[in-house]
Amino acid sequence: MGSGLVTIRAKLYVAILLCVLGPVITIAVALHGMNQLGDRFDEVHDRAERQALALDLKFGVTDFNGWQTAYGYDNGASRGRFTASVREFRHDLADARRMLTDPQERVQLREMSATFDRFMSLDDEAFAALQRGDERRVKQIFLGPELKLFDSMATRADDLARYESRRDNATEKAFDDSREASRRGLIAVALGATLVIILLLVTAADIARMALEGGRRE
Repeated sequence: MGSGLVTIRAKLYVAILLCVLGPVITIAVALHGMNQLGDRFDEVHDRAERQALALDLKFGVTDFNGWQTAYGYDNGASRGRFTASVREFRHDLADARRMLTDPQERVQLREMSATFDRFMSLDDEAFAALQRGDERRVKQIFLGPELKLFDSMATRADDLARYESRRDNATEKAFDDSREASRRGLIAVALGATLVIILLLVTAADIARMALEGGRRE
């Protein structure tokens, strides 16, 4: 009888301890999971913005090159659209320099910026030739060095967009992994809570059995 009482008492102590620790562990696991998910979500958001900016640059290169070609063939009528597109590209490029600071990003942006400066320098020359009526010189510039510079910028912009896409996919995978780890942690805590309930039920059954046995003896 004494040994049975000690066993039941031990079970009660363990059950009480687990009842106290259970909520603490649950809250700790939940907070840890939420913090991890919050950090990962911020990374996903940041990478999505980087990818969007890289795609804006890729589109911008194609856009202002197209308008440059257009104003070369419509005697300057599309020059305003070209300068507006260039202005938008400069704005995106400035944003990219502030936001895209990884070593590989810096290399791509530095090469793209240098090529863009040469492109615009030749554009000034081409526009001056157009104003003089020298269409032959305009076509020489647009279909020669400007086309090569455009190809170089387009390649750099495409490389940057592909790089951002790979990083974005990796970040999303890390977010999914963190979410799965948090889910598993909560499941483990739930299983622990189930074991506590089972222990309490077993202890309650033992107490009830002992009470019945004591009643019969009396």
